Amino acid sequence: MFTEEERSYLGHNLAEALKFFDPERAASNPNQETALAWVIQDCNGPTTLSRARYAEDSLEEAIRQGVQQYVILGAGMDTFAFRRPDMLEQLQVFEVDHPATQAFKRSRLTELGWEHPAELHFVPVDFTKENLVAALKRSSYDPQKLSFFSWLGVTMYLTRNVVFATLQAIADIAPAGSTIIFDYYDTDAFNPDRSSKRMQKEQEIVRLVGEPMKEGIDPSTLAADLEGIGLLLYENLSPADIEERYFKGRTDGYHAFEHVHFAWAVVD
Repeated sequence: MFTEEERSYLGHNLAEALKFFDPERAASNPNQETALAWVIQDCNGPTTLSRARYAEDSLEEAIRQGVQQYVILGAGMDTFAFRRPDMLEQLQVFEVDHPATQAFKRSRLTELGWEHPAELHFVPVDFTKENLVAALKRSSYDPQKLSFFSWLGVTMYLTRNVVFATLQAIADIAPAGSTIIFDYYDTDAFNPDRSSKRMQKEQEIVRLVGEPMKEGIDPSTLAADLEGIGLLLYENLSPADIEERYFKGRTDGYHAFEHVHFAWAVVD
């Protein structure tokens, strides 16, 4: 969905970020392609790929259990509805995001000439003015049908109260047996004495660009915390679990990111 100019600009900026994340390696004067590969490998590339794989593998399993609706929270430029036409035979897909983001995306889809699947529904919502339940109720979302929610790359930018209020909203609108997949950073990630060096670097750079991360979740209390809002914790993958499932035996330098966890919860 990038133009060639945008892709080039993004690649250049990411390659330049090596000077921030790993000055010693940057001093070896790698070419842009090598620098870009290092940045993606050592920063969020493995997390972005593995959490997307986790969500869509879980979705396939949920479909076999009767799920009929897929709600992508903070969908951004997600291309699921175009990549997986085979799954649209069994799903209605709802992309929830800020109105400005969706307007840009829809404009780009028109420019590309991509056919809009009838099963894809855009749900614009400004969470400063409206909540998730209200937004879904004014869409064609059916609160009686089993649903699957994915919420990736967001919770660490919110306060704990906002995270659990959103999870509560899902529990309120979705029928029992519905699924929510989300990723989160543990509380150690926000403790300078316990967080890894690259986690501290990541938090520093997003703070510099005006999007600071705010809070983590304690994996040891997550099950009890979710139970209190009507959700049952089905799976809670640690960095070691993610490494074992997605990166064991790889030789390309991709490994699970410390402090990152994947959770699968079910509406009780």
